[in-house]
Amino acid sequence: MPQIGWLEILAVVIIAILVLGPKEFPIALKKIGSYVGKIKNLFSSFQREVSSVTSDIDLEKDIDKAEEKNKSNKDKTDE
Repeated sequence: MPQIGWLEILAVVIIAILVLGPKEFPIALKKIGSYVGKIKNLFSSFQREVSSVTSDIDLEKDIDKAEEKNKSNKDKTDE
């Protein structure tokens, strides 16, 4: 995977300032920052949902194991 260095970032910033102009560049940065924040929040909420679903599945497995154990213990005491 290619790495981006400071020189490449500086080149992109200079080109963006030349294309957008010095007045529009801060506005564009603010919009990009808000989009990045929204995407981070989206991924964070997605990760929380996946974690909650997997923990629910783990809890269901634990409940099933406990029920089987109780059933086997009950069968042993009935004998």
